[in-house]
Amino acid sequence: MTKEMASGLAALILPAALLLAAPGHAAEADVTRFQLERSGDHFVRLDKQTGAMSICQDQNGNLVCRMAADERAAYEDELDRLSERVSKLEKTVASGSGSSLPSDADIDRTLGIMQKFMRGFMDMAKEFQKQVPDDKAQPQKT
Repeated sequence: MTKEMASGLAALILPAALLLAAPGHAAEADVTRFQLERSGDHFVRLDKQTGAMSICQDQNGNLVCRMAADERAAYEDELDRLSERVSKLEKTVASGSGSSLPSDADIDRTLGIMQKFMRGFMDMAKEFQKQVPDDKAQPQKT
């Protein structure tokens, strides 16, 4: 082989090698973008850039993917709804109009109901004690 043939062959092989390496490099970027996880009899594919998920199944040696329900959008919607609710609650607290403390009349009414209940309960306990015969020693009451 002469020098001219060797340099001509090298001139052809070098660009061909670079062209063949370029698609491999592009495919390598896609490998890091997606993550596959086995889940039962199917796979879940996560796009790390967008967060989109797909459900994939092996059908005759080919991986066939279909879009999964977009739970991320539902999560974002719920976050927005809760943020809006928190903002409204903070405005209500800041304005002071949302005070839920009971009035004095409500407290007096509640105490009256509790006193009536306790008196009735104590009357029933006293009647019960009268019905028990005193021939046995009574236990220590504390």
